[in-house]
Amino acid sequence: MEEKMEHRILELYSGIGGMHCAWNESTIKGKVVAAIDINTVANDVYKYNFPETLLFTKNIQSLTPIEMEKYKIDTVLMSPPCQPFTRNGKNLDENDPRTNSFLYFIDILDKLNTLQYILMENVKGFECSTVRNLFVEKLTYCGFVYQEFMLSPVSVGVPNSRLRYYCIAKRNNTWNFKRKDELITCLPKTFAKPHCLKDIIENNVPDDYLVPDKMLRKANIFDICYADSNRSCCFTKAYTHYVEGTGSVFTETSYDIVQKYLKLANYFEVGSDEFLQTLKKLKLRFFTSKEILRLMSFPSEYSFPTTVTRKQCYRLLGNSVNVKVISELLQILFDE
Repeated sequence: MEEKMEHRILELYSGIGGMHCAWNESTIKGKVVAAIDINTVANDVYKYNFPETLLFTKNIQSLTPIEMEKYKIDTVLMSPPCQPFTRNGKNLDENDPRTNSFLYFIDILDKLNTLQYILMENVKGFECSTVRNLFVEKLTYCGFVYQEFMLSPVSVGVPNSRLRYYCIAKRNNTWNFKRKDELITCLPKTFAKPHCLKDIIENNVPDDYLVPDKMLRKANIFDICYADSNRSCCFTKAYTHYVEGTGSVFTETSYDIVQKYLKLANYFEVGSDEFLQTLKKLKLRFFTSKEILRLMSFPSEYSFPTTVTRKQCYRLLGNSVNVKVISELLQILFDE
């Protein structure tokens, strides 16, 4: 592990500071000297947890190479907007204006002379985009070697599915890994199997977390988790707002009893009052923001300020990163 110097990190698209948490967890010597994001609510959360870090509320395109050099940055951690590469985002790729800031970073990369290390996270789908091709071509042009990954937290012992693309890059170095044109889907380290959700569940969760009736009428498409489950679905920024594909729900009821009531409910028309009343007995609820923080491997001391609403918490978490996965990748990136 390289520990000869104190690394100086710039966190781009910093959000609520998932990359910052991952850097701290990695125990590599260094400091996040500056972070930048345009989301004011995310920045409030970031500042609440990292009050000593210099935080810019502005577009990355306003950050010049001269300014970056001034801070003597040798490492950039970033998670650019993923919407241009998703189905819901219409897959506009480089034609989506939300890629402009990342394209700007790619454009100025050859002017960032002090930059030696890069870690970038994005959604599945980025790996086959035009923007990805532009990115890795510029990395090569600037003398970086890079390795790409497609990883889910499940592979590092976390009971949550969040499949994401990652790229780590190091300048002027050899890479004793796989061929750089291969996507790596597991890390060269043995991890324990994902633990059960009972390890992250809060006690005495208020009833206002119960799934509301209008959503419970669609319970036949829920992903239901239990205390002994060792998995959960990816949580998105639309969690609690839409039913399908936005994240799991939880019940303290056992799997067998849930299956019994689901079978009973299916004797009635889906969405009917009888269907609803049968399933209300299961007390299905949403995961709390604290529970999702734990599933995304944020440290126990991390928290949201009271000024941030529950809906805002879910949106911010849906746009964040898994701390454990990135921490493991950082150790690979800085390993000699």
